[in-house]
Amino acid sequence: MRHEPAATSHILAVVEQFWHRLPGGTALATERTLGALTDGGRFRITGLAARHSPPGQGDRAPWQRMPVGSSLRFHRLPRPVLYEAWLRARRPNIDRYGEPDSVVWASSGVVPATGRPVVATVHDLDFLTNPDRVGLRLRRFFALMWRRIVERADLVVCPTEWVADDCVRRGLRGDRIVVVPWGADHPACPRQEAAGVLADLGLRPGYVLWVGPFLPRKNPKNAALALGRVDAEVVAVAGGSDHPDCRAAWGSLADRLHRFDRVDARQLSALYRGAGALLYPSLAEGFGLPMVEAMSHGTPVVTSIGGATEEVAAGAALLVDPRRPDHIAEGLHAALWEPGVRSRLIEAGRVRAGQLTWEATGKGYAEAFRSQR
Repeated sequence: MRHEPAATSHILAVVEQFWHRLPGGTALATERTLGALTDGGRFRITGLAARHSPPGQGDRAPWQRMPVGSSLRFHRLPRPVLYEAWLRARRPNIDRYGEPDSVVWASSGVVPATGRPVVATVHDLDFLTNPDRVGLRLRRFFALMWRRIVERADLVVCPTEWVADDCVRRGLRGDRIVVVPWGADHPACPRQEAAGVLADLGLRPGYVLWVGPFLPRKNPKNAALALGRVDAEVVAVAGGSDHPDCRAAWGSLADRLHRFDRVDARQLSALYRGAGALLYPSLAEGFGLPMVEAMSHGTPVVTSIGGATEEVAAGAALLVDPRRPDHIAEGLHAALWEPGVRSRLIEAGRVRAGQLTWEATGKGYAEAFRSQR
């Protein structure tokens, strides 16, 4: 019988995304994966971030994302300088923060200067496929980040086969890639408490829910046009700056739009529970965590046909053409008001969410890290 190796490995993880203004799905995936890796003492974890002053601020200090029993170190350089130095000058070396058996995890794709084995996560490559969706500075940064991944990463982990295939199309050998899907959190708000949370937020159940920023790749313009054809309240959890075109499109829904820039885990869970459907018609995704989170709450999902969203949905969502507002609206009508469609989506969604767990993510990453020892 083959036994799992003892807990002798150390992971030095770059966790700078915990300090992003909008940490998003990449930060959540990193947090949950680190937590799964430390369960049972399988790995020792050290997180590495850039200089921050003060290191913890806001409702939840970023350092609190680190798992219990781990350590956290801060570099003396701030993020912009540190990232540019790593990518352009290949310094400063981070090995002094690690241990003799360390494997470095470039959890957001930025490969640091190191002599240790590197496992890099590529969440998606939309910045290469559609560079016009970001400014010139970010366009150059992401292009250089990708080149360094190809040059320096010993192993690349992708959340979907779609992203893995994109990496191959962009010149990365397939034998350097493994696919490890993300998981879904258990609902943080019990069903019996959700109505009270919604009431505190001034909401009644049955609305269409949107989770994500109003950025072009998320397709908010076509979503707004579709919602204009659907007689339902709309709730958007959409923190951060809006793209001007997207802001104008959603302005037409002002009389029935309830927007929240930030909500805590319990509030978000209640919002999923109270939604008639989640609308997630992205033009480009690497995974699509809100879909799986909605499914775990028994909420029907309407998402884009093709790409990573269709792969992750695996038959448990209603698929629509994201470039056709009329098609999106038809999908929402079916998910909201056709009983047969709703019951099928709810049942299939719960099954699909049960297949995607952070425990499984942790096991996949454990195999990836151990392969580099």
